[in-house]
Amino acid sequence: MREMRESYGDGMSSPALALASRRVFLDGGFSAATVLVRDGSIAGLAAFDADADVVLSDDEVLLPGLVDSHVHLNEPGRTDWEGFETGTAAAAAGGITTVVDMPLNSLPVTTTVEALAAKRAATAGKLAVDVAYWGGAVPENLGALHPLFAAGVVGVKCFLSPSGIDEFGHLDAAALESALTELAAFDGLLIAHAEDPAHLHDDPAIGRSYARFLASRPPISEESAIAAVAAAAGRTGARAHIVHVSDGHALDVIREAKAAGIRLTAETCPHYLTLRAEDLPDGSGTVKCCPPVRDGHNRDLLWQGLLDGTIDAVVSDHSPATRELKEREDGDLGLAWGGISGVQTGLRAVWTEASRRGIPLETVLPWFTTGPAAIAGIRSRGVIREGAPAHLVAFAPDAASIVRAAELEYRNKLSPWDGALLRGAVRTTWVHGETAYTANQGITGRYGREILATDPASDEGAR
Repeated sequence: MREMRESYGDGMSSPALALASRRVFLDGGFSAATVLVRDGSIAGLAAFDADADVVLSDDEVLLPGLVDSHVHLNEPGRTDWEGFETGTAAAAAGGITTVVDMPLNSLPVTTTVEALAAKRAATAGKLAVDVAYWGGAVPENLGALHPLFAAGVVGVKCFLSPSGIDEFGHLDAAALESALTELAAFDGLLIAHAEDPAHLHDDPAIGRSYARFLASRPPISEESAIAAVAAAAGRTGARAHIVHVSDGHALDVIREAKAAGIRLTAETCPHYLTLRAEDLPDGSGTVKCCPPVRDGHNRDLLWQGLLDGTIDAVVSDHSPATRELKEREDGDLGLAWGGISGVQTGLRAVWTEASRRGIPLETVLPWFTTGPAAIAGIRSRGVIREGAPAHLVAFAPDAASIVRAAELEYRNKLSPWDGALLRGAVRTTWVHGETAYTANQGITGRYGREILATDPASDEGAR
């Protein structure tokens, strides 16, 4: 590296770290290169150098750190479910270097500036990766959303059906219109849990049957709610995003909205892309989520939606709870808490299924990097380019191992992929140029920072 360090431009100091790989993910493809790091940022790129400080092995590729824009870290208030310490550790182990925390299920929920301050205070000394924040849009704070954005949230989340917790109410049609009208005035983003309560058939005594649970949340509930968001976004001119799309038939609504120029984006999740309802066991709360995992044909439609660009990103919707809440003794899926834990295993699960379908890694990676980064307005993340944070991952795409839930980093060690053979291995994760995780040692340091959308010192350019 001596020649490249000495020749690196305009008299600046030598890079503190040089990482070389014969396969670096740059501009949508893999190229041999050396990534130069200084002061926590990418200082530049150079030709591959076998004498660099770190040289990846031939079975590894160098990736930009992944971005997960849908993670429930639940702190403060419900840290027995998850917390910043354990949740961000699991993210680092999964190759994720930036997460965006959801406004629930923490206590208080992030619907006020004061609640955001409490959440920020709870992060101190705990972040293994960078964290940005979603706020919440609930009936009680409509008309007062702008202060949340001014305090640094990247957008606000709403539910169109009951959220499952009393402190985070849902928006009816009139409130949805009101929220989007308010947000359009300053170009704020609304992200929506889109299920129409008129089509839900919740029954507290569903019992153990997964088929019965699935029937209680039919596809029409998603199609109807997504159509309502698209129509309201079209009328108001606001930006809107649909979280965790599980119904492949609803993608036609999103396609039509995008074609009409409505500013609508959408995401789906690893569990919808890799699991099938017909394979799921009865009585297991570990596989319960809302909207639910649907059948194999529906899964195929979601993959088609990713490949044709209708779906913009793949995110975990990591939504853990305690074993007692998830795995009830009676196995009743109507009473079990809904949510999939997947922040650590998402890339591997999707890459395994993509490989089975003949989809190359180059196609998969933007769904986990630039896609979610663009949704959250943090476009300096998920890329390897000069000036970006030095968030990097050594990934072995052809390695394979069995998931052992008990060995995962997050707090409540439940996984629908427990016992599954998944392709790919995260070997090392660098956060701001520092080694945050290795497969041999686990978490090696906590170098994560907060991302505030309004921070003038930030390089994010959010909104």
